[in-house]
Amino acid sequence: MIMGEFAGKKLKWGIMGTGRVADQFTKDLVHVTNGEGFAVGSRTQDKADQFAKEHGLPRAYGSYEQLLQDPEVDVIYVATPHPQHHDNVMAALKAGKAVLCEKPFMVNSAELEEMIKLAGKRGLFLMEAMWTRFLPAIVKTREWIKEGRIGEIRLVKAEFGFCTDQNPEGRLMNPQLGGGALLDAGVYPLSFASMVFGTHPVRIHSVVNFGKTGVDEQFSVLLDYGVGRSASLHGAIRLNLTNDAYVYGTEGMIHVPSFVNARTATLQVDGAEDEVFQDDRISTGYAFEAEEVGKCLLRGDKESSHISLGESLTIMGLLDQIRDQWKLKYPFE
Repeated sequence: MIMGEFAGKKLKWGIMGTGRVADQFTKDLVHVTNGEGFAVGSRTQDKADQFAKEHGLPRAYGSYEQLLQDPEVDVIYVATPHPQHHDNVMAALKAGKAVLCEKPFMVNSAELEEMIKLAGKRGLFLMEAMWTRFLPAIVKTREWIKEGRIGEIRLVKAEFGFCTDQNPEGRLMNPQLGGGALLDAGVYPLSFASMVFGTHPVRIHSVVNFGKTGVDEQFSVLLDYGVGRSASLHGAIRLNLTNDAYVYGTEGMIHVPSFVNARTATLQVDGAEDEVFQDDRISTGYAFEAEEVGKCLLRGDKESSHISLGESLTIMGLLDQIRDQWKLKYPFE
């Protein structure tokens, strides 16, 4: 039953930030049935005007504050750099806006706890923009697991790595901007393992390689979930990896090539012909998470059951624990 305050309307999205991910997300809004791009906020009017013109948005603001003050904006998509997420999301919630915040949600769990508390106090919707979670091939993977198609899950293997340049001023290589492999690349395989096992690991083993600028350029993590269940996860920003994910069960396996932007998934059950799921979407893939936000708001839900605030907090806590093992603390913490 549709009973939320937004029932019967098409949600108007406000975009906070004008970078690459904001551009891709906004382009994908044309494929969303329950929402549309409406306004953008940037640190300068010129950038906001250019972004609005490129995406056909009717309103452009030269500050984030002006965007949040627009009474017609229903939901804010936060696409600013990691260290700014906390202040930006808090400001949006204080302005009474529903929020979808780009991953990683925050840089540590203490910040996320504060945000979740405020969202609950204000009765506002809040969700981490883990877009991979809503891709059809990943949804199909969850269905296969829930149906018990591969038996009891024993092992998850997932990796995401790419080779960026070594520009010390670039965001990925800059400790001051929360750069490094863990927050940018590692959050994907860690979130995938969380999706499959649905619980916090009982033990964490990790290794890391730090680069010249002091950021974590490459890491490997082994998560022990107990009773014979484990996850082998890898992330890198100076190393190209296959970026595939595998889920192994006692009766078969699931393979998701390029799982971060998955378009296919293959189910291999012992003694049966492979079953291949093919996603023929025309969107980049961000439309699915935006559609989920719309469905939640139209129902009156304050969070998504597919990536709950509790799970996001668990994942953030896991990132904190891994960084503790590395003795890595960001300069702005």
